[in-house]
Amino acid sequence: MKFRPALRPIVLSLAVAAAVATIAGCKPGTSTDNAAQPAATASAQDAAAKAGQLNKIYADYWEAYLKLNPILATFTGDVRYNGELPDFGSQQYRDESKKFLQDWLAKVEAVGSEGLTGQDLLNYEIFTKDAKDQIEAFQFPGWMAPVNQMDSTASLAVQFGSGDGAQPFKTVQDYDNWLKRGARIPVLLDTEIANMQQGIAAGVVQPKALMEKVVPQLDALIVDTPEKSLFWGPITKLPKDFSDADKQRLTEAYKKMIAEQLMPAYRKLRDFIANEYLPKTRDTFGLDKLPNGQAWYAFNAKQSTTTDLTPDQIHQIGLDEVKRIHGEMQKVMTQVGFKGTLQDFFKFMQTDKKFEFKSQDELLKYYRGLEAKVNEKVASQFSLIPKSPFEIRPVEPFREKSAAGGQYYPPSEDGTRPGIFYVNTYDLPSRKIWDAEDLYLHEAIPGHHFQIALQIELKDMPAFRRWSIQSAFAEGWGLYAESLGKDLGVYTDPYSYFGYLQNELWRAIRLVTDTGLHSKSWSRDQVIDYMKQNSAVSDTTAVAEAERYIAWPGQALAYKIGELKIQELRDRAEKALGAKFDVREFHAEMLKDGAVPLAVLEQKIDRWIASKKA
Repeated sequence: MKFRPALRPIVLSLAVAAAVATIAGCKPGTSTDNAAQPAATASAQDAAAKAGQLNKIYADYWEAYLKLNPILATFTGDVRYNGELPDFGSQQYRDESKKFLQDWLAKVEAVGSEGLTGQDLLNYEIFTKDAKDQIEAFQFPGWMAPVNQMDSTASLAVQFGSGDGAQPFKTVQDYDNWLKRGARIPVLLDTEIANMQQGIAAGVVQPKALMEKVVPQLDALIVDTPEKSLFWGPITKLPKDFSDADKQRLTEAYKKMIAEQLMPAYRKLRDFIANEYLPKTRDTFGLDKLPNGQAWYAFNAKQSTTTDLTPDQIHQIGLDEVKRIHGEMQKVMTQVGFKGTLQDFFKFMQTDKKFEFKSQDELLKYYRGLEAKVNEKVASQFSLIPKSPFEIRPVEPFREKSAAGGQYYPPSEDGTRPGIFYVNTYDLPSRKIWDAEDLYLHEAIPGHHFQIALQIELKDMPAFRRWSIQSAFAEGWGLYAESLGKDLGVYTDPYSYFGYLQNELWRAIRLVTDTGLHSKSWSRDQVIDYMKQNSAVSDTTAVAEAERYIAWPGQALAYKIGELKIQELRDRAEKALGAKFDVREFHAEMLKDGAVPLAVLEQKIDRWIASKKA
């Protein structure tokens, strides 16, 4: 999962490095000296009062943040601002957002952390460190390159306005809210055009390979008649209990908005990109090729992994993991009696027809069967299970060509919108049967759905933490969840187990290729060649993934770095606790506090191990 700061503000990336080591030892005073007890009691009372004061600030901050970011409010299920859409890319909004962070950081730091322990100290450290990181991020001009094949206001608007996304379409007020919000989209697209023009002047432009994909994406959204538009979706689903007058009024209003506002704005953006922007795009690929790009990428890597690892260190970890996983794959080759090289085996896994789904319906049926199979074994591994409902859906046609093989979309806070696992059915022969089990475990159960839905359900935790995305934790957990396949009743044949190894290998390859692109001058073709030489990857997937890494520098580093830390902590707990180790308890401990930076996670698990040994 990845959310742009502007239009996908799932709050804070919440990296914490400073003062984490103090958390493990911060407990209220327990001195047996009677003279010291009144002071200790007073100190504890002061800490409790301070924690209460901070919790009030966090709550007020969240209320203000939702008002500043109404798209986030809609995403969480808060309907108060469903008709509002600020101009996220404007200089005014960026300045307002920076001052907002500075002001709230000052309020929290004025209270201070002295005397805080446990969750109270954790909340403080996460909030303050993240706010500082977000303020630091303003030095990098991402707003000058707001459109790529993975992310744009144009594509996000369709997801909201099609009737199948977070924007609700149940009441007349809901429909009127989208009329207000939809009317603002041309303003945002004009701002993006102006920002890209500034980017051209400053030398901050997207690679040509990415923007060549954007033009056909926009072409697919531009129609001559409103009824053919994806924005017409809500009108095709008008609730039966609406009055005839409202149905007629809304139908005409949506037709006018699509024809006179949305489509002209989309055509304007499309023509600007095709005729003015594309000729100015760059033939290089790495973020390090932009002004201050090396520092920009190092910052992204730090944010994504919540570590202080350098791009060079991450690159080497990737190379080492690729070598190790290749060794595990050789064992699978021996098990199935395959004769030939590892590269021959990759080709066999990619080309043999027995690994292909015959239809989209067969693919979706297979995944829904996995849901039932995995659910039978979940209780043996997990005691903490989300209450939120869950669905499997195909990726929408307008974005399937560039979307990943699978994607998780979180539930709403009120439970009215389920968690959704989107499965990509585009280029069906490339969606392998042997790849299905591990993908399901990662994106759905017990991967992202368990981790993210549980986090949203933690009502006692400040909202800024419940709605945060810590990529290293979240994606690390997703990849770790894939390793549980045999315990959850899947990977019963060696080819599906190979699928797990292939995806673990894929995340190791990401460490090599992402850092290669953005810190070692690798080209797009160089990345694709490395993928194909070292894994069983289709041309379709290799191209889409390479271009994803180009579009989102550093994001792909989170998976393997997070998974390595989680597996390290499980190994540590099993070794330390021996017969006392209970995997259900370990998983509950991992998930019960939501996503946290990796250094915080390590401290937390070490405390848990110590408590179990006592």
